[in-house]
Amino acid sequence: MKGIPGRWLALSVLILAVLLVAVDATVLGLATPYLSEDLEPTGNQLLWIGDVYSFVIAGLLVSMGSLGDRIGRKKLLLVGATAFGALSLLAAYATSPEMMIATRALLGVAGATLMPSTLALIRNLFLDPKERSVAIGIWGAAASAGAAVGPVVGGFLLEHFWWGSVFLINLPVMAVLVLVGVRLLPESKNPDPGPWDLPSVGFSLVGMIGIVYCVKEMAAHHTGAMAIAAGIAGALSLLAFVRRQLALPAPLLDMRLFRHRGFSGAVLADLLTILGLSGLVFFLSQFLQLVQGRTPLQAGLAELPAAIGAVVAGLVAGAAARRYSVRAIVAGGLAAIGVALAVLVFLTAHTGFPVLGPVLLVVGAGAGFSFTVTADVILSSVPKEQAGAASAVSETAYELGAALGIALLGSVVTGVYRGFATPSGVPADVEAAAHESLGGAVDSATHLPSGLASGLLASAQEAFVDGLRIACGVGAVVLLATAVGAWFLLRGQSLQDGADESAAGQLASGDEWCADRPQGRACRVSDVATAPPSEGFRGGHQRR
Repeated sequence: MKGIPGRWLALSVLILAVLLVAVDATVLGLATPYLSEDLEPTGNQLLWIGDVYSFVIAGLLVSMGSLGDRIGRKKLLLVGATAFGALSLLAAYATSPEMMIATRALLGVAGATLMPSTLALIRNLFLDPKERSVAIGIWGAAASAGAAVGPVVGGFLLEHFWWGSVFLINLPVMAVLVLVGVRLLPESKNPDPGPWDLPSVGFSLVGMIGIVYCVKEMAAHHTGAMAIAAGIAGALSLLAFVRRQLALPAPLLDMRLFRHRGFSGAVLADLLTILGLSGLVFFLSQFLQLVQGRTPLQAGLAELPAAIGAVVAGLVAGAAARRYSVRAIVAGGLAAIGVALAVLVFLTAHTGFPVLGPVLLVVGAGAGFSFTVTADVILSSVPKEQAGAASAVSETAYELGAALGIALLGSVVTGVYRGFATPSGVPADVEAAAHESLGGAVDSATHLPSGLASGLLASAQEAFVDGLRIACGVGAVVLLATAVGAWFLLRGQSLQDGADESAAGQLASGDEWCADRPQGRACRVSDVATAPPSEGFRGGHQRR
């Protein structure tokens, strides 16, 4: 048996969730200037509007992945999707900065349920490793496509509607996901997982939020007592989390998973890859809009080659890893990204699409190969009943890599940028605003005479490009070093070729599968003959 009947239709529902999360992650940045004009947040409030979502989602991914293993991944996905849609509606009509911050935090809670659930369901839907590799490739391609479509759709909406429209686009997607998912998605869970340990949830939440908050504050050069205290509290909480997991008979996250070299190598590769790419990902949109003068829609279209490369590579990554080797595809993809970033060391303000397009295509293809295969390795390295927790570890690596990348590479860009020389004659308050950010320089220039404005902008843009070049150079070194590390850590790792679970094995693994049928809710097992004769169905659930 290759998998659950209707698994490809079920995959289409999971793709909707992936698209939603990917689009939502990219559109807020475009809407920030319009949102700021309407809600008038302070600088600190604006940072929290942008950051609180990632703080909460990073802190809850592991806990929510483990919760899905316990209560059912389908149930958690549909509840989270419904909440995400309702909160998106609330965010669209937020009337104050405080309301927007609270809504974004709750969106983080809902968002933490989605990505781990989708990957865990794929792990349990597709029992044949070859099919699972294709499914993961489609999953990754959808994430890449959503990240690319987000700026295009967001740019179009912002040019024709108000900023709240970037949140309202979530509603029809969520409605389809929930209505169709109720019928198509089978339920899966670990029937004997042990209790959901609330102290572990608290340690994980405090630990990840403390670490991510600390690195983001340090990226903004706010090395005050609060940032340091948050970092120390976060580190101590994560240490307490690990110690508690090792002591619990049924931990939220089985720390023994990290003894598997393939699992640890794949997670570390994901974290370092995101870290190295953060400079380009975070600052490319600003370069295209504030340096090259493109509109949000034009900037989104200019970034499409990266998504095209990622989609194509993701779809063939599994087959390529079987034909060659896991480490060859992962290390080769990472090396390709490193070389592409090295090319951007020669970036100028006038670098056109004939150079940027191919570079972004290579970056996307390298990421598509690497992330698809590492996701497959991570899911294949764990028992099905731990798929939610393992998926959450993968997603947490992305979040932590992004936070560290923005902190480290963001500091590089910001440090170089703030050192630019201001033309003489610029008022002190305008000069201070211009040195805060490139966006501040663009806004400040509108209040100056044309001669001073052009001189200020030219100096600021040149400094920004200098910082971006250095960040790309550092990222290239990180990616090339990660490629070498992946070559050794993934040595001997392979993707299986045959069906890895028999019908009896499925029952023995402890996963329950239920599917909705037109005549009512009934449970399906892989092979009823393997169940003891006394076992039956009651109340729509298999009784064990």
